[in-house]
Amino acid sequence: MATKSVLLIVSGGIAAYKALELVRLLKRQGVAVRAVMTKSAAEFVTPLSMGVMTEDQVYGDMFDLKEEREIGHIQLSRQADLVVICPATANILAKMAAGIADDLATTILLATDKPVLAVPAMNVRMWNHPATQRNLAQLRADGVHIMNPDEGAMACGEFGPGRLPEPPAVAEQICSMLGVPFNTQLASGRSPTTMPSATPLTAQPDFADVEHRPLFGKRVLVTAGPTHEAIDPVRYIANRSSGRQGFAIAAAAADLGAEVTLIAGPVHLPTPPGVLRIDVETALEMQAEVEKALPVDAAIMVAAVADWRAAQAPDQKIKKDGNAIPPLALTENPDILASLTTHKQRPKLVIGFAAETENIIAHAQAKLAKKGCDWIVANDVSGDVMGGENNAFHIVTKAGVDSWLESPKDIIARKLMEKVADELAKS
Repeated sequence: MATKSVLLIVSGGIAAYKALELVRLLKRQGVAVRAVMTKSAAEFVTPLSMGVMTEDQVYGDMFDLKEEREIGHIQLSRQADLVVICPATANILAKMAAGIADDLATTILLATDKPVLAVPAMNVRMWNHPATQRNLAQLRADGVHIMNPDEGAMACGEFGPGRLPEPPAVAEQICSMLGVPFNTQLASGRSPTTMPSATPLTAQPDFADVEHRPLFGKRVLVTAGPTHEAIDPVRYIANRSSGRQGFAIAAAAADLGAEVTLIAGPVHLPTPPGVLRIDVETALEMQAEVEKALPVDAAIMVAAVADWRAAQAPDQKIKKDGNAIPPLALTENPDILASLTTHKQRPKLVIGFAAETENIIAHAQAKLAKKGCDWIVANDVSGDVMGGENNAFHIVTKAGVDSWLESPKDIIARKLMEKVADELAKS
């Protein structure tokens, strides 16, 4: 298959730094990338950094003598298989809708005869403004492909639609439009036949953004969901954990730049972008995968691991005989959290979770002392927290208790991972 190519136009917005990661992901998929940066984009990401990532000249000057002598903006607009604007600010979308060509980027967009994909990113109020929605409707009518933004917390402190979709999701959309199979394992940066590398990441220029990607270069392990412990081939011991909080924490860690391994019990949730997911069923399997994932900088043990398993699980279904109830002998499962805190490769930060129905903080303080971890995140699960959309945390440490009000699980996750980033920065 001939190499496909993308002309990436980066406009000025706080999310511009994610364009560097997008280039990296596309190149791993075998897609060639050439970049154009607006003047305001260069205020967020340097052309030098983009040039390092694309291994090509970065274009931005409409009046570069050599390029314009060769009608450079026409050539740039026609040589790629797909033109992508990422991030696409409200400003550049408005110019596109009106046909304005007042710099190299907008001139290219007016001159191109190739498919165009816009990936918007802006404040929620700007996204919801009638003018922006009118411009989007015009662009769709003109044949421009628009990728819907994500919904969530923003750098400005507001919440709602307008966040730039994560680079793996954008890369997958681009590959789909190019007809290039998207390899999720290549996107994660690992060989399909290998487990996570223990080698720390090396920061690229400007990509290790200490303000917006404070976990870049850090390795984070997250466990999530329940475990299922077989009684026989059709029955098992389990709990009501949905895995949502753990998955939200893994997503937040990846969004902050970490290399994330998520070990998940039996749940039906999509894998967060940029996260390496390993599925397990039992506590013994989860313990083995935790061992393989080490070393890491931080371990957030969210999974609700079953305390017991059947001492003997027959190969055939246990049948009712109409008289005696068959005995169920139990044996204790391994304490994965406690074993991690005494491990020779103990992470710098080990965080356990305590799902309680009464005496929440007292039980969490006792667990903190017993398990030897750094923090215990305690929550009240007597209501609909397990499987619900919201959560409230008590962060219990030797220094005291920090209680957080009930919020959506993704907001809680982001706040927790920002606290983790602050803690790791101290070491």
